Amino acid sequence: MTRIAVVTGASSGIGRATAEALVARGYQVIGTSRDPEKIEEGNRIAGVDYRALDLTDHDSVERFAAGLDTVDVLVNNAGESQAGPLAELPTAAVERLFQLNVLGPIALTRAVLPGMRERGYGRVVMVGSMLASFPMPYRSSYVATKAALRGFATAARFEESPFGVWFTTVEPGQIDTGLRERRTKYLDEGSPHTADFTRFMAKLDTKQAEGITPQRVAETIRTAVEAPRPKPLYAVGSGAPAMFAVRRLLPRTVMERIIAGAYGLRR
Repeated sequence: MTRIAVVTGASSGIGRATAEALVARGYQVIGTSRDPEKIEEGNRIAGVDYRALDLTDHDSVERFAAGLDTVDVLVNNAGESQAGPLAELPTAAVERLFQLNVLGPIALTRAVLPGMRERGYGRVVMVGSMLASFPMPYRSSYVATKAALRGFATAARFEESPFGVWFTTVEPGQIDTGLRERRTKYLDEGSPHTADFTRFMAKLDTKQAEGITPQRVAETIRTAVEAPRPKPLYAVGSGAPAMFAVRRLLPRTVMERIIAGAYGLRR
């Protein structure tokens, strides 16, 4: 039986790589994009059914969900990045980020859960970020959205696993996807954070340019999807095994000093 997978944000980056990986494994893949007509022919994956979805628009989410029949796998990947000092983040920008990165994906998840439960099979993968486990400065809003996704997934595992529906979170570290060019940044003119923020973002962009490929993340997602009992959390890139081991062993204040030192920040 051919499984049907929905991958949000499938036009580029991790979403595109995941759609390609699942097609290669024989899945029927529905890939979403805000405007599928704008996906260039060379970026389209053969075998992917591209459909329009804007996670910031409630009506768009409802229309998309209404057009789905059977969904066996949902990969909540679509999202945006945001950076800036907490004190200077515009309220509207934070609200939009939560709608896109959290509330939209949760609405879509709720729409497909009844069918998964009825059929006794389902996989829901939240594509998070290692920043949810290792928060960094000037990324508070983004960190919070990814931590929220993991929280939903970790709690919902208890609720849905008895019905054969498994939630999991995949947390990538630094990835070279070009997302840094699309990241929205907020910094007030004359901000007291200007020097630290500029230094931090320069180091962050360098590390991301040296990060792992989207294909490595996609392979981890595929592993989670095909596991008989997926783990609650998969982390990949940025020395994930060592980082999580160190976090278990060292006090949080030491981890703060390590992160601050790695990015040249004052403490």
